[in-house]
Amino acid sequence: MIILQEAKAEEEYILHNLMQFYIYEFSKYIPSIQLEDDGSYQWFNLDKYWQNDHFHAYFIKHYEELIGFALLESQSENQPNTIEEFFIVGKYHGQGFGKIAATQLFNKYPGAWSVHQMEKNKPSQAFWKKVISRLTEGYFVETVEQGKHIQEFHTNSFKKAK
Repeated sequence: MIILQEAKAEEEYILHNLMQFYIYEFSKYIPSIQLEDDGSYQWFNLDKYWQNDHFHAYFIKHYEELIGFALLESQSENQPNTIEEFFIVGKYHGQGFGKIAATQLFNKYPGAWSVHQMEKNKPSQAFWKKVISRLTEGYFVETVEQGKHIQEFHTNSFKKAK
């Protein structure tokens, strides 16, 4: 069972701990990422997730075990829902947990979506394209802009059996 649990401001340190693994993975694609003097990666500024109603932070759990996180910006007048960061720990890759968590997020925030991946991150591109293609039965638009692969779709295009 995959559970999305909203992260609270007082749990920010847990999110930062998980993000260390996420940033480590990204260091393959972004050479400028480096360890700080204390041996950790620089923390993200997460204030907007606790201060703005359009930003949301979730822990992803497999039953009670913490296995990842998702950060998103929900739809506003001028902008679709957007996955800002999404991470599943390596030992759970390929087991469908990311797909389940992503589907839960899409269903929790119905409407227009835009999902971005950096050009060098081929595994992320493959994951999102596969998930979105299956959910929408191919009814999405994919573009490449400024080194980012972007999939845009609306949850109205989801097939009935998710």
